[in-house]
Amino acid sequence: MIEWSGAIVQGVLLGGLYALFAAGLSLIFGVMRLVNIAHGDLIILAAYLGLSTTVMLGVHPFVALLIVMPVMAGIGYVLQRGVLNRTLGPDILPPLLVTFGLSVIIQNALLETYTADPRKLSGGAIDTASLDLGGITVGVLPLVTFGIAVAVIAGLQFVFYRTALGRGFRAVSDNQDIAQLMGLNKAHVFGVAMALALAVVAIAGVLLGMRTSFDPAIGGGRLIFGFEAVIIGGLGNLWGTLAGGVILGVAQTIGAKIDPGFQILAGHIAFLVVLAVRPNGLFPRVAH
Repeated sequence: MIEWSGAIVQGVLLGGLYALFAAGLSLIFGVMRLVNIAHGDLIILAAYLGLSTTVMLGVHPFVALLIVMPVMAGIGYVLQRGVLNRTLGPDILPPLLVTFGLSVIIQNALLETYTADPRKLSGGAIDTASLDLGGITVGVLPLVTFGIAVAVIAGLQFVFYRTALGRGFRAVSDNQDIAQLMGLNKAHVFGVAMALALAVVAIAGVLLGMRTSFDPAIGGGRLIFGFEAVIIGGLGNLWGTLAGGVILGVAQTIGAKIDPGFQILAGHIAFLVVLAVRPNGLFPRVAH
């Protein structure tokens, strides 16, 4: 019984990382209805930026975040203003094609720069530290990751519903033309949304790099986990994204407990079951 409880706890904590993968996706879909195929590769880009920062400056990955987050936010703003804003419109195909192309470019650039060798970020003592919770051993890093995920999603929720910037996000999400007439620069608002999303991606990438090894080719898998968490929770619902991540993580760890080769498949099956029962996700965003 304790072993199964341990698997569930590990799954919940893994869900925190998946929620961080998904939070940026959920935010930009909620604001501009943009599906970003390059999202997973941007997570891996952030992990490599974290690696370069820790190696060059000799700092801890958490300190490296102070550099990686603004850099990724800047990339997000420039990318949105310079490229993605030109693709937005009633047709969803142009953004999909452009972000797919961006995904290929990022993968190949990382491969050329860092080679295909797996890398890992060293977090020092936190990598191996653990706590004993009544017979269940829990790693400190997964606990910290889950805490960060909750804090990030709470912060995004606050920004979205309690600030002037959030009102701008909601206004352009509801009706771009009327928002523009009311004096909002939708191109700038979209740029800020993407900057915020990629700041979250920076956190996700560095935490991923501390938790496991990574290479330029694994972005697609992280994108799928992020998509599944978003869709399970409900498109545009940030707390739903956390719930979706947790459901996905628990399904995977229970699957791994049954058979180690069943881990990833179990997550996909849970995703399909939720989709079959609730096509809009468990907590679809209600109109505001």
